[in-house]
Amino acid sequence: MAAAAFIMAMLAMLFTPPSFAQPDAWPKKPITLIVPFPAGGMTDVLARRIGRDMQETLKQSVVIENRPGASGQIGTQHVAQATPDGYTLLVSATHHAINPALRHNLPYDASKDFTAIALLATTPNLLVVNKDIPVSNLQEYLAYAKKMDGGMLFASSSVGGATHLSGELLKLMTGAPMAHISYKGATPALQDLLGGHVPSLFHDVMTMAPFVKDGQVKAIGVTSSTRSEALPDVPTIAEQGVQGYEAITWIGFYGPAGLDKSITDKLNAIAVKSLNNAEAKEYFTLNGTSPGELNPEQFDSFVHGELTKWKRVVQDANLKVE
Repeated sequence: MAAAAFIMAMLAMLFTPPSFAQPDAWPKKPITLIVPFPAGGMTDVLARRIGRDMQETLKQSVVIENRPGASGQIGTQHVAQATPDGYTLLVSATHHAINPALRHNLPYDASKDFTAIALLATTPNLLVVNKDIPVSNLQEYLAYAKKMDGGMLFASSSVGGATHLSGELLKLMTGAPMAHISYKGATPALQDLLGGHVPSLFHDVMTMAPFVKDGQVKAIGVTSSTRSEALPDVPTIAEQGVQGYEAITWIGFYGPAGLDKSITDKLNAIAVKSLNNAEAKEYFTLNGTSPGELNPEQFDSFVHGELTKWKRVVQDANLKVE
């Protein structure tokens, strides 16, 4: 009987699914937040804010690791393939929902390979031009585009992001001659705009508001359906004659698929608290950004809705990225 009991116990151990991280044991070592873009952009800024508050709440080191490349694919794939133990997490932008529509050979499945943790923030994008470009509103911008050989060049932080598709959507809806220039991150794109190497740029309001306010760039239009609190005098693209135009940037927080629900809920609570305290709300309001408040289930539904939406937009615009 004792031998049989021993064998049964061993079989139970063999066929019991592994528990990667028991809630009461996590975290026991440093946590890494992967940002699949270079340092300095909105995604990186929010990741560092969340990391700071995670470190304070969990009493464990949190390392921010930038893994840029391939429009976010490199860092995102790393998290998709990580053990779901709560020690490797992802903070990414709208690319997460757009890449599957543009790229058919992704090394991960955005709808299945991740655990949705929290929506960190949403922000409108902004069309800006170098201060020396002789345009001040959307109609002047579109007219100027028609005069330029090859059309108006517009930059964005990468191929397939919300800023890129903001420009493609404007091109689709107006028929204006426009050509996209992709950069490996927000910082180099902004540097080339300021240096006069590219005439225009689509970028998030949170990053661009200070440059507009101090006169380094000129704001042409906001991509959201309503004006931004950070730049209330800048009209939307929709109210300047392109009815129905809307494109925003949002930042999400994820783990690999199979992340323990207790860990997911704990991380969600930290994120929501971090981004909705008085100090954070004041900062976000000044920068035209809205903090996220969704629980994990609501955020998961939001992500799947975005996957469907951007697939439709990419198909309508007939966009292809090799």
